Amino acid sequence: MRQKLQVLGDFLRRYRYRYVIGVIILVAVDVLQLVVPRLLGNLTDAFRQGALTQQGLLRYIFLIIGVALLVAVGRYFWRIYIFGTARLLDYTLRNKFFAHLETLSANFFNKHKTGELMAHATNDINAVRQAFGQGIMLTVDAVFLSIATISVMLTTIDTRLVLLGLLPLPFVALVVTRFARVIHSRFLRVQEAFAGLTDFVQENLSGIRVVKAFVQEEAELSKFRQANETLVATNMNLVRIWGLFGPLVQYLAGLSFVVVLGYGGRLVVLGDVSLGDFVAFTGYLGMAIWPMMAIGWVVNTLQRGMASLDRLNEIFRVQPKITDAEDIVDIPGIEGRIEFRNLAFRYPEATSPVLDGIALCIPAGMTLGILGRTGSGKSTLVDLLLRAYDPSPGELLIDGIDITKIPLSILRRDIGYVPQDDFLFSTSVGRNIAFASDELTREEVEYAAELAGVADDIREFPDEFDTLIGERGVTLSGGQKQRVTIARALIKDPKILILDDCFSAVDTGTEERILKSLRDVRQERTTILISHRISTLKEADEIIVLDEGQVAEQGDHESLVALGGLYAEIHERQLLEAELSPDEEI
Repeated sequence: MRQKLQVLGDFLRRYRYRYVIGVIILVAVDVLQLVVPRLLGNLTDAFRQGALTQQGLLRYIFLIIGVALLVAVGRYFWRIYIFGTARLLDYTLRNKFFAHLETLSANFFNKHKTGELMAHATNDINAVRQAFGQGIMLTVDAVFLSIATISVMLTTIDTRLVLLGLLPLPFVALVVTRFARVIHSRFLRVQEAFAGLTDFVQENLSGIRVVKAFVQEEAELSKFRQANETLVATNMNLVRIWGLFGPLVQYLAGLSFVVVLGYGGRLVVLGDVSLGDFVAFTGYLGMAIWPMMAIGWVVNTLQRGMASLDRLNEIFRVQPKITDAEDIVDIPGIEGRIEFRNLAFRYPEATSPVLDGIALCIPAGMTLGILGRTGSGKSTLVDLLLRAYDPSPGELLIDGIDITKIPLSILRRDIGYVPQDDFLFSTSVGRNIAFASDELTREEVEYAAELAGVADDIREFPDEFDTLIGERGVTLSGGQKQRVTIARALIKDPKILILDDCFSAVDTGTEERILKSLRDVRQERTTILISHRISTLKEADEIIVLDEGQVAEQGDHESLVALGGLYAEIHERQLLEAELSPDEEI
């Protein structure tokens, strides 16, 4: 149990006093509730004996009203301190969960679906909140009221009547406990079905354009209907058992009143028990039945909370594989000299290396072009530079320092990266460009947009740089999205600039304009250009051709064309394509 709660340790230490105050107030409210049946019993005896005066009646009325007011105020405050603290737990745990996800390595998200993680952040955290809110309240309420009511009855009312009246209650507890187990298992199936539905909806909406392009709306609607029916069916299974549970418990609890009315009424008629004691006993019996019923709620709520906490702990136990080394080098920044020393790399689940024997030195300020077929290892090379994955020690150095010994914050701050997947956030185009910092000015944003060749397009938008671009930049064309991501990288003023096939959605004329505007920028920093187009790479200081994870060819544009190898073959093919498409240039 301690290990389960370890993730909540800081929160519980910080806010334990709120729970303590809430429990004290809850117990005080329960004590006040025990007063009312006794007052009603005394009132009944006084009335039967003819000793109840108008003044006495008013006193009892005001006492009962006063107790009710105190109970109401007490309930307000224990809800604030118990349920309110549970809401703080919900807030803290969700922040901690999101912050933990932000630290995890890229490979983690290759194995876990977004919908699954969303289910953890919603259903599971909500179940934990219920356990530490309603679960604590029910536990304290059930335990205290059970002990208190039975103790009061045994000390103030005829023992025979008490024992006989409480006889059905163990059966109530047994039924409740058995039902709680069934409810728990069915609730888990509901959570699984909900997670499946959430994942389906998230994935389908993200790929809505593909769905429409292939005219698969009806097919996807049918799949959604099936997932929705599964969720409804699992919920109905839960509702059926829940619908049987309530009436059955009330029936068993009602047997106590039947026994009390029959046997207790006889004792009153015989004079063995006063009418006031009998009235008080029925009130206490009603209070004793509630804790018996609450046992099931307690077990169910706590089990659900602990099960969800287990699921969350599985995520919290995952540690980021990419972290700062213990012998980290304290440097203010990087200059941009990159060196690969016989680098070999294989993905964790792969059986063969993606890169093998890469030996390459890129001086600071140099522009390196990388060409290669799909799957040749071009993007993997970039991932290693960004430390999305770690190479073996000593195989990749920046400024003569092993990359694993450079602080991650420095490394990623000083590298500008434009990936193939031009992801944009659902905010304004200006905020997307200025994503690296909230302190960037509008002038800096516009200058970066000019360099990326997208400023004129943005100025044609209704709100210019304040135009909202929708989820993943849906309102922009492919070329506009790529240029916005280029501007986002340039505004960082990085020492190393990586452009990973980021001109694929623009025509060669636009590409030429962007590369021309980047010439001065490239002279001040190390630039890595990855592309399938020769036109993108031909002005690079050095070009390498990757083939099956190895450097097959290396040189400048003219020497590689003269070599007559793979580079020349691709160049000739693209020249032919340009002749067949006069609007294109190589």
